[in-house]
Amino acid sequence: MSASPAIQTEPQDIAALARAAGETAKALVADATRRVRTRILGADGRIDAGKLEGQQHAAHGLAWLATYAEAVSELGGYAERLQAEGRFGETEALLVRIGAGEYLDQLFSGIPMSQGEMVRLIGSLGLTAKEVAQYRTDAVETLIAEGNTPENRAALVALMRDGGGSATVGASGLDEDMEAIRSEMRRFGKAEVVEQAHEWHLQNAYIPMEIVTKMAELGVFGLTIPEEYGGMGLPKTAMCVVSEELSRAYIGVGSLGTRSEIAAELILCGGTEEQKHRFLPKIASGDILPTAVFTEPNTGSDLASLRTKAVKDGDVWKITGNKTWITHPVRADIMTVLVRTKPEEKGHRGLSMLIAEKPRGTDEEPFPVQGLSGGEIEVLGYRGMKEYELAFEGFEVPAANLLGEVEGKGFAQLMQTFESARIQTAARAIGVAQSALDVGLRYAEERVQFGKPLVSFPRVADKLAMMAVEINIARQLTYFSAREKDAGKRCDLEAGMAKLLGARVAWSAADNALQIHGGNGFALEYPVSRILCDARILSIFEGAAEIQAQVIARRLLEAA
Repeated sequence: MSASPAIQTEPQDIAALARAAGETAKALVADATRRVRTRILGADGRIDAGKLEGQQHAAHGLAWLATYAEAVSELGGYAERLQAEGRFGETEALLVRIGAGEYLDQLFSGIPMSQGEMVRLIGSLGLTAKEVAQYRTDAVETLIAEGNTPENRAALVALMRDGGGSATVGASGLDEDMEAIRSEMRRFGKAEVVEQAHEWHLQNAYIPMEIVTKMAELGVFGLTIPEEYGGMGLPKTAMCVVSEELSRAYIGVGSLGTRSEIAAELILCGGTEEQKHRFLPKIASGDILPTAVFTEPNTGSDLASLRTKAVKDGDVWKITGNKTWITHPVRADIMTVLVRTKPEEKGHRGLSMLIAEKPRGTDEEPFPVQGLSGGEIEVLGYRGMKEYELAFEGFEVPAANLLGEVEGKGFAQLMQTFESARIQTAARAIGVAQSALDVGLRYAEERVQFGKPLVSFPRVADKLAMMAVEINIARQLTYFSAREKDAGKRCDLEAGMAKLLGARVAWSAADNALQIHGGNGFALEYPVSRILCDARILSIFEGAAEIQAQVIARRLLEAA
């Protein structure tokens, strides 16, 4: 099975073209940033919050523009690394060619922020046609013209069909150690999770504890915890690979690791040495299952308005208030709870973080402890751990469990975890998207209509090709943010971009995979129906897409 793409540029030149086009795109972003900034400055020359809110379409569009520019640049870096290692083959060349060409074309013609919102350079961001034209360099024009063509898409799908369901379409760009981890997680997912996941979803059942135990044995919960605290001390890149492959099997399994990652990061960054030695080894071993308790019914992303309070009473803190959208709280052993301990301090300054210990519950008795109750929130997808509303009524936490043994630092401590949490969420999104591609390709090959498999029809094959292309783009952006984190660099911008794009890619892949299934995709018995529901949450939690775009935009505008 083969197809010959109608290409003119040699594969070895693709990396240089993508790099050059990425730099051009970044220069365009800088120009657009200056234009948007003039709209949101106050009389004092600083960003005016009211004006920024009024210019949300332009500001968020700028965030998407910057994300696309970074994506094209990272495709160039991916190609360069693989070329240097002698691993840049036909599949990789097509992934880069199609991806760079398509994203550049959208960058100049219109980027979809959502199904009904497009950002355009002319109009949305204030550039003129003449100004835009100077950024359409030879590298940009070549990639647009020779990139996302029918011939290239057909060639890529032919190679995908020959691949026989490999872990990724094309080389991931990671080294042998990371690929060995991927293979181990892939084997676990196929052997223990994939065949059971849909039944767990349909029954709204917990992921069985034997699966959790096996994950602990594989080191999933202590992956990035330093060895001195009982973990494996691996980089964030390894976290990405593990999250990706486990979420490819089932997002609930991939997300179990997120609970431990967030708690461990909080304690590592903000805890005392005593707290680190007391909690981290047990988190790493899986003896302690944590959950994050931050969101409130009327606050959502507005954590500064948080009202749940904790009052010091002797040697304990007593928590009173309500929390919502708490994942896996029944079987959790500790809760990292964001509370207001200084009511006289408004906004973020009065918030503190408590490590609240509790016994594990069951469906019959979910919260067997005084001062804590809750009710389940029934959800479309993202099952297997269960979501709850919680009510605290004088729930007691030892005074020694105040994170860092310092008040008023809760929000700052939480902010330190956002980079890792968003990188991991981007990796989970890649896994969900890959799962959609798996079932979509398999169905397209097995389902025969009009005397031939669905994959033989160009519109079906095109969907599969673009799934693979966008998954690779999101993957490279995510790995880039993880490398920045591992290097000790500030990477909230890069992590935000990876999460923003990854969530959209997961939803698009799931939607297209269901479309390939036709009417069968709407039947609950087919796993693609679950994958669609699971994908939908990704642009909401860990920072909704709009909040994510706002954070990215503000960083860009403040730096301009």
